[in-house]
Amino acid sequence: MGWGGLLSGTGGIMEADTASPSPILIIKHGGFGDFIQCLGGLKAIRDHHPGALITLLTIPALAGLARQCPYVDAVEIDARPKGLPLGHYWRLAKIFRRGWGRVYDLQNSDRTALYFRLLTPRPRPDWSGFQQGASLRDIQPLRTKNHTLERVENQLRQAGIAHVPPPSLEWLIPQSSFPLPPAPYALLVPGSAPHRPEKRWPAGHYAALAQYLVQQGITPVLLGTKDDADATSAIAASVPKSLNMNGQTSISDIARLAFHARLAVGNDTGAMHVAAVAGCSSIVLFSNASNPNRCAPKGAQVTIIQRPLLAELPPEEVIAFFLDGN
Repeated sequence: MGWGGLLSGTGGIMEADTASPSPILIIKHGGFGDFIQCLGGLKAIRDHHPGALITLLTIPALAGLARQCPYVDAVEIDARPKGLPLGHYWRLAKIFRRGWGRVYDLQNSDRTALYFRLLTPRPRPDWSGFQQGASLRDIQPLRTKNHTLERVENQLRQAGIAHVPPPSLEWLIPQSSFPLPPAPYALLVPGSAPHRPEKRWPAGHYAALAQYLVQQGITPVLLGTKDDADATSAIAASVPKSLNMNGQTSISDIARLAFHARLAVGNDTGAMHVAAVAGCSSIVLFSNASNPNRCAPKGAQVTIIQRPLLAELPPEEVIAFFLDGN
């Protein structure tokens, strides 16, 4: 299964909106890791509107996780077809015409700007987003260059929400009863989006790391989706004492495994965001295909290693980070 198979203007900070429980709409598409990083923003919105019905508009791949999230009450699906087919247009139009008291656009894309212009009835509800004409317009000058966490925090501050907590998965971990491997174990995540092979550290390098872990008495646990089966199978064949759990784990299972793991090492992919937020000591590998300053997992126990080409990062350098305290 996939990781997702599951105020007006820019005035001062307002108190939590307890007097007007008008329904709230949040828009969040994007990738799985990006969604994980927005969880603190979702909680901040929930806390600011404690009596409101909060609906999340998201993509099919995130619907399973969204429905488990305690910060929203309902989930609507936006399949984002190419263009805006008439049937899809009318379905979305009905959603946007439900009389929302406020809309938080945490996606801030060209598509959601189109929704603001074409689908939102006048007079428009309070709208937090970058769209020109939005009553709670996000005007931060470095919005497109900031890290996701900073971007969401700054946007919500402009909408009157003073505090955005770090993302947390404390609510998700107890939802899994996945059997834990014998301790100690380490999670290895050798995959990434199938259309981004440049974001992958070679499977042979993961195998060398896995062999080192076995020598230290630590069991390597391999995680991935069906698109990562070749990599996890190759590692398992090279290091028979590793546990190949490819395709066997849900998001909550990954969170549970990460919470109890000694270490997680992986590419720039969603499962590593889960590991980092679950509190696992994590080493995340980046090539120049993505910018860690904008999207890397954050945390006191997160180490980022970046090379222009990940194939040029030898296993010994990752092992050295492990020896330095991980």
